[in-house]
Amino acid sequence: MSPLRVSCLTLLAMIAFAGNSLLCRMALRHTTIDPASFTSVRLASGAAVLYLLARTRTSSARGQGSWKSAVALLIYAAGFSFAYVNLPAATGALLLFGAVQISMISHGLWRGERLRAMQWLGLLLAAAGVIGLLLPGLTAPPLQASLLMIGAGVAWGVYSLRGRGAGDPTRVTAGNFARAVPIALLCSLLQWRSASVDPAGLAYALASGALASGIGYAIWYAVLPALKATTAATVQLSVPALAAMGGILFLGEPFGFRLLVASVAILGGIVLVIVQRQR
Repeated sequence: MSPLRVSCLTLLAMIAFAGNSLLCRMALRHTTIDPASFTSVRLASGAAVLYLLARTRTSSARGQGSWKSAVALLIYAAGFSFAYVNLPAATGALLLFGAVQISMISHGLWRGERLRAMQWLGLLLAAAGVIGLLLPGLTAPPLQASLLMIGAGVAWGVYSLRGRGAGDPTRVTAGNFARAVPIALLCSLLQWRSASVDPAGLAYALASGALASGIGYAIWYAVLPALKATTAATVQLSVPALAAMGGILFLGEPFGFRLLVASVAILGGIVLVIVQRQR
């Protein structure tokens, strides 16, 4: 794969990941679709696209997914949707990404991984950025929605850790999405009194599942073998920035000083951990 193609595919994958935040926020802000229905449609459409993509693959690697991973996926997707009822796109993406990275680094520490002094500084800086963003004040995001997004990030961290060595990533992801769909539908049925779906909201949910999730993950898994581990981890730092730009351009959301400082602390801290780990 040529360097130009790798760069283009990587950019497309990052745009897709940021697009999930924008599509969810737009649906829950500008349409009448409820978070549970959005989650169900997103997972179902993502499962359908990933199944079709997995069927076309000729790789000898196998993978089916698991129910435990499916539950982690559902917790992430549901927390993501319910949080974006009240969170701006940029804040949600930053909290999600920070929680994912901090939870995965913490898992490494629990497994006995040793951090250098600069890595500890980076981890503390990232944690301080999350805490600083949530401190009470006029510009603080809603606490309940923020905690939901942090929980979604932890669930995605668990999902990512469980996926290591599980087999062909596209097949495994397709299996996990398929298993998560009936659970999501059951949760939607339990909230049928508040259920609401309109054409625009349905279109956003379908785009989030089929394009931003299904095709986005497939592109990422295709380009991932061509990237160094440090590059793959670092390039994902662009997702909150892309979500912030999209929130400003398409949703008219502000990007205040508190969010700027928190972004520098969280993303800068994670960079320190990643770079020092590579060294």
